Amino acid sequence: MTDHADYRQIFLQNLPLIDTRAPIEFAKGAFPQAVNLPLMTDSERQKVGTCYKQKGQQAAIELGHQLVCGAVKDQRVQAWADFARTHPQGLLYCFRGGLRSQISQQWLREAGVDYPRVAGGYKALRNFLIDTTRQAVEECAFTVIDGLTGTGKTDVLAPLSSALDLEGHANHRGSSFGKHATAQPGQIDFENRLAIDLLKKRDIGIGHFVVENEARIVGSCSVPLELYRRMQEAPIVLLEDSVDNRVERILRDYVTGLRQEFRQLHGAQQGDEQFAERLRDSMQRIHKRLGGALYQELAQLLELALHAQLQQDDHSLHRLWISRLLQDYYDPMYRYQHDKVKERVVFRGERAAVLQFLQAHSRVLD
Repeated sequence: MTDHADYRQIFLQNLPLIDTRAPIEFAKGAFPQAVNLPLMTDSERQKVGTCYKQKGQQAAIELGHQLVCGAVKDQRVQAWADFARTHPQGLLYCFRGGLRSQISQQWLREAGVDYPRVAGGYKALRNFLIDTTRQAVEECAFTVIDGLTGTGKTDVLAPLSSALDLEGHANHRGSSFGKHATAQPGQIDFENRLAIDLLKKRDIGIGHFVVENEARIVGSCSVPLELYRRMQEAPIVLLEDSVDNRVERILRDYVTGLRQEFRQLHGAQQGDEQFAERLRDSMQRIHKRLGGALYQELAQLLELALHAQLQQDDHSLHRLWISRLLQDYYDPMYRYQHDKVKERVVFRGERAAVLQFLQAHSRVLD
């Protein structure tokens, strides 16, 4: 059976993938449509690798067959066969399209299932996505949405077909308080998701992307350097809103919404405990930048707000510390940073005006 080398269509069509690498390799980075059904476990792979270094390839192959045989082999082949029959349009791969995927394909064929491999394996797919991001940065236009904390930049991105949601791909809101209840993806997974998003949008003719202004690091994920540098040169659209609206939006996303995330994952009691600890930890993260006196004041306000919320289901007191944090920390910091790039601002306004401008501007550039 011919190996499949049309990497573009693999991602555009979301073709299902069997990743036969060991779990530790899969955890370091894979693809959204891939399922890890390994030929060898981590410990088996380590033993085979040691044997390869000490005794050569043939001895390593023989050891691999000894480790994966009998009932163990039957279970793994059955898992591949079940996946292949459920997803007949899919493919399988290992790291470089070498022995592991060859053996997996051969064992499947012996079980009566012909299943194609990805030519070049994981490495070829990964390199294709790296090139996809690089080409998009070189060939496409970008506009950056900027604005004070809480103006709703992510909300403005949502209805735009040209949006590139870095925070969504990173599963993080981009600030000290930006962690969700669920974990962030690894760096490679983040980059892969971003590249696939670019690929699919470019395939339908989008050539001008709108991104939210971000630091290079979004939580634990780093924006690809070439994209970040391009963002530092792109025109800026400045989103404006009232302080009251900003406080309400932060209350929605970072307090009531976050609490609901934790409750859905861990139940009411444990969820509330973890939610409260997350807010305390987020405040603690910036205590040095706040200074001792302001930190103590905000920490006390936060405790009062958490007590009222968790004991009386009253979240109104959160507005006090949010307002102070905006006024005395985030807004001064933003204005200092904005002064350095104000010459790049091409438009400013509230949500409706900004959306209208971005939609019209994107059509002109496309």
